[in-house]
Amino acid sequence: MPSELSTPARPATAPAASPDPLLSHTLRDGVATLRLNRPAQFNALSEGLLDALRAAIDALARAPDLRCVVLESAGRAFCAGHDLREMRSQPSFDYYLALFRKCSGVMQGLQALPVPVIAKVRGVATAAGCQLVASCDLAVAEDTARFAVSGINAGLFCSTPAVALSRNIAAKRAFEMLVTARFIDAEQARDWGLLNDVAPAQELDARVQALVDVIVAKSPAAIRYGKRMFYAQRQMPQAEAYEYAAEVMARNMMEEDAGEGIDAFLQKRAPRWRQ
Repeated sequence: MPSELSTPARPATAPAASPDPLLSHTLRDGVATLRLNRPAQFNALSEGLLDALRAAIDALARAPDLRCVVLESAGRAFCAGHDLREMRSQPSFDYYLALFRKCSGVMQGLQALPVPVIAKVRGVATAAGCQLVASCDLAVAEDTARFAVSGINAGLFCSTPAVALSRNIAAKRAFEMLVTARFIDAEQARDWGLLNDVAPAQELDARVQALVDVIVAKSPAAIRYGKRMFYAQRQMPQAEAYEYAAEVMARNMMEEDAGEGIDAFLQKRAPRWRQ
């Protein structure tokens, strides 16, 4: 049976049980689902929602049986970025700096999780919402989804979204999105590297589940070694990256799963991974 946890929409002094939590969190058979739940606000990233995401990410990072995470949203939009009304309520440099650092921490926390994180995208993903998609390891969207970094329309260059976006798509395409605020559709987003796959709306759940099934069928140890290595080596010069990758691969080879996987291949049978 799945376990269901709801992160409070308010600080810890508020009741833990809320009829309308900002974020729902389920964990079943090693697969966690995080659902943004501010549909009336197009799932804008309020401070409360960012705090809820941070708490959920921290909890998942400590879950020993975690295999995969799916990030999705309720309603018609994936995420419309920051909550602009909330931002305008406290017009001070210190507040804005703290807010953008908090958001950046959430984005980096997704990447720091030891297992793959998949964005399941319905509707629009704009500004920090597009950043959220770019910060996930994998992303699958319905064919009517659209993406933009539209802060420039409000006089605000999407600087923090630019970090994630420019690490997913080519520099000139990223910069064009940032300075024009033009939307790209799901097919463009896949062609440009922001998405892995595009599916008709009625097939999105099944397409994401198929990807999850492939991931959880692999060695848990190898996946964890691999995700950590993948992002670390991207920041290194090539020679240093190869040296680091060789050490990681050697350590991975010392895991029970690696021996079992090779033996299973040689014996032409399915491997039995250590959970």
